[in-house]
Amino acid sequence: MGGEVRGRAETLLGAVAPLYRAGPTDLAFLASSRYTDLLAHCSAGAVLVPPDMATGSGPETRIVVRDPRDALRAVVPLFHPEPEPVWGMGRGVRVGRGSRWRGRLAMGDHAAVGREVRLGRDCAIGAGAQVGDGVEMGDACRIGPHAVVESGTTLGNRVRVAGGARIGGPGFGYVPTGTGHQPFPQVGTCRIDDDVDIGAHCVVDRGTLGETVVGPGTKIDSLVKVAHNVRIGARCLIMAQTGIAGSAVVEEDVVLAGQAGLADHTRVGRGARVAAQGGVIGTVPAGATVSGYPARDHRAVLRQAAALGRLAPLIPSLEALVAARAAID
Repeated sequence: MGGEVRGRAETLLGAVAPLYRAGPTDLAFLASSRYTDLLAHCSAGAVLVPPDMATGSGPETRIVVRDPRDALRAVVPLFHPEPEPVWGMGRGVRVGRGSRWRGRLAMGDHAAVGREVRLGRDCAIGAGAQVGDGVEMGDACRIGPHAVVESGTTLGNRVRVAGGARIGGPGFGYVPTGTGHQPFPQVGTCRIDDDVDIGAHCVVDRGTLGETVVGPGTKIDSLVKVAHNVRIGARCLIMAQTGIAGSAVVEEDVVLAGQAGLADHTRVGRGARVAAQGGVIGTVPAGATVSGYPARDHRAVLRQAAALGRLAPLIPSLEALVAARAAID
C-alpha cells in the first residue's frame, strides 16, 4: 500500500467503518475534501487520507496514501476475509455422466451439473444452481445459489455469477409469419472471459448462430440484460437495469450507467460513457460522454435543459404577445 503513518503507529485496529460511525478501534478513510467536516468530528483510531489531508482536526493517527479508496480496497479483506467455500458435495447433488473437475469442488445442496461438464480447480457451485451439459469452466469460478449456466457456455478463470442469474440461455428471436410469430432457433454459444463479475438476476443470452461475448475484467451489476450476439469488451462497467439489445457492440473500458439502453446493432466506442437512462440508437464515438434520449453529447443536453429552464418564465409573455397580435388582426 505504501502509506506513511502520522501519529501513533502502535494503534490497534479491529474493523473498518465510515467516518461518521468509526470508533477508537476502527479504521476510516477520507476520499474527498467534501467530507472534511466529518473528519473533524471523527473518533476513528486511524484514518486513511490523501497527502493534502495529512494534518488538521480530527483523528491523531493518519495513514497518508496516494489514493485512500484504493488503499481501503486492499485493506478491507484483512478485516473481512472472504469465507472459504465448503468443499465437497451437499445434500441432493447431481453430477452427470462424464463430467470432470480438477482439484477441489464445492457443490451446495441440490446443485446439479450436467453431462460432459469440464470444471477447473477450486470451483464452487451454490445451492440449487444448475450447470448444463458440456459447459466449460476455468479455475476458481463461483456460481451463486439458484443461478443457471446453460449448455454451450464457456467461463474463463475467476468468473463470478451471482445468485439467480441465467447465462447462455436462448435469446428473444422471432420471425413474423402468416400464423403468428415463430421462434428463430437460438443455437449459438456464450463466452464469459476471465475475471468477469455478473450480478444477481442478470441474463446473458447465447448467440443466435454466433457467439455472445463478455470480455475480461468486465463487471456487470444486478438486473442487467445482455441479448444475443452482443459483444462486450474488456474492463467495462455496466450498472443496474441496463439493457443491451441484440448484436450491439460495447468496446473496451466503457461505462454504462444505471438504466442505460442500447438498441440492436449499435456500437459504443472505447472509453465512452453513457449516463443514467441514456438511450443509444446509433454509434457513440470513442471517449464520448452521452446522455438523454436519443443519447447525444452530455454537455449539449445540459445546455438544452438550461435553455428550457430559462424559456419557461417567458411563456406567459409570449402568450400575451400572440393574443395581442390576434386582436390586431
